[in-house]
Amino acid sequence: MHIHLLKHTPDPDRLVALAARRCYSSLPAAAIDQKMGEAEVDRLLGLLRLRNHLSPFEHVSFTFSVDGVSRALSHQLVRHRIASYSQESQRYVEYLKLDQLPYVVPPSIRDNPEAVAQFKSATEHALAAYRGLLALGMPPEDARYVFPNAVETKLIFTLNARSLFTFFEQRCCQKAQWEIRHLAHQMLAAVRAVAPRIFQTAGAPCGYERPYCREHDTACPRFPKILAAPNRTPGADHE
Repeated sequence: MHIHLLKHTPDPDRLVALAARRCYSSLPAAAIDQKMGEAEVDRLLGLLRLRNHLSPFEHVSFTFSVDGVSRALSHQLVRHRIASYSQESQRYVEYLKLDQLPYVVPPSIRDNPEAVAQFKSATEHALAAYRGLLALGMPPEDARYVFPNAVETKLIFTLNARSLFTFFEQRCCQKAQWEIRHLAHQMLAAVRAVAPRIFQTAGAPCGYERPYCREHDTACPRFPKILAAPNRTPGADHE
């Protein structure tokens, strides 16, 4: 998996704070920006998150490129609807010249030699079937139906900060599927590098300043620590 933050709104921390201050000032935006110090940016961003006033975060967006992920991951990713996606098309990208399918092997399979052999055999049969269908004159858009979820894909996708808060809450959780959880943690590190104040408290809610479990999973090893936290969010874990 290779994740790269391609583009983002310039100075995102300050822009969100400016959007928030806009609601409470009659000054022109340029004047508000000129008067607003860094301490005020910090205060406003903290207040917005504390009060769950999230619309100002929609003014900043982040565009990622990711390679070497599976179709199983991409099917999960596109469920996050407030986003824009561009994905490698199996309709137009053919696999005739490859010795083997580019695919992602789950760790549980990779650590078991017998499972690896079965997995490799299945992907080889899928590629052979794909080529056989093309040889019979079937269009690539139909031949691709034999491919497994493991086949690698590439995407460019864009989300605003508010959508990313939700994405990180759901996908940084220990219960999230391993591949998209790995992607989420890499994305979080990338956006924290360019917008450290916006995403300071982003991630799985069990790591928040006022922690809670959105899954109410009593079997999770982190759950007892959440219940014991003196500043946990009351009632958020359906106690």
